Amino acid sequence: MPGLGAGKKIFRYLKFPGKYQVYYLHWLIPYYNESLQDYTKRLSKQIDQKNVILIGISFGGIIVQELSKQIPVKQVIIISSIKHHDELKPFYKIVYKITLHKLLPVLWLRKLNVLEKLPLPVTLKKKIKLYQKFLEIDDPYYIRWSIDKVFSWKQKQIPENIIHIAGEKDKIFPLKYLKDPKILVPDGPHEMIVTKVHWFNRNLPRFLSE
Repeated sequence: MPGLGAGKKIFRYLKFPGKYQVYYLHWLIPYYNESLQDYTKRLSKQIDQKNVILIGISFGGIIVQELSKQIPVKQVIIISSIKHHDELKPFYKIVYKITLHKLLPVLWLRKLNVLEKLPLPVTLKKKIKLYQKFLEIDDPYYIRWSIDKVFSWKQKQIPENIIHIAGEKDKIFPLKYLKDPKILVPDGPHEMIVTKVHWFNRNLPRFLSE
């Protein structure tokens, strides 16, 4: 499951061992005021296989944890994500409490090409270009709904069969707020599934076999 708004192209550089069949889950547009549980129930209809290994990036990591409560799974691997509300950085909790996230100008996602031309820092321009490359859904309601679900998610029980892979330099879900157990990717930013793909290709087979 890719990150918020992204499509399966985000996994294009990953090399999975030949014995695994790889299937990609696709985002659905949420119904009005749809709960996360109802959303993942609809999403679970994309899974026909039994005893699967679920891999989720960022918000996709939250989604696969919720999916694991609805279907039998062998393992859950989350990357650049969180296991619990307590792992959110305090600023997000404040933003959610005062509902500031509902005022975010999400329509800018449809104008990334304009933002890229602005006199912005080089590192920010690179991130914008990267997001443009993998963005699949820019529906405003989907974006607002997803952000709200990230901020309001309060998992009561963490899946026992979970592997949490975290980036040392993730600014969205900073390492210092993440609880153990977790596996650290040196110098890994939030988008490390793309920028640190060589690390994943070396180590992912080991995690899949655990």
